[in-house]
Amino acid sequence: MADFWVNLYKFPRFLISVCLGFFLTTLQPVFKLLKSRKSILVFNIILLLTIGTCYKIIVKMLAIE
Repeated sequence: MADFWVNLYKFPRFLISVCLGFFLTTLQPVFKLLKSRKSILVFNIILLLTIGTCYKIIVKMLAIE
């Protein structure tokens, strides 16, 4: 039973390291693409369009004026 509690205390650290590793591995190609000026501009435009679209969808869904 003591091993159970030790493992339970270790789980949050494991979860954080797995999530951090997942995001770093997933975003590594994006960081490589952002080395050129043109890629940064395209990325910013796509990001702004995505945020704007999500904002408009949420406003329409919630009927906020």
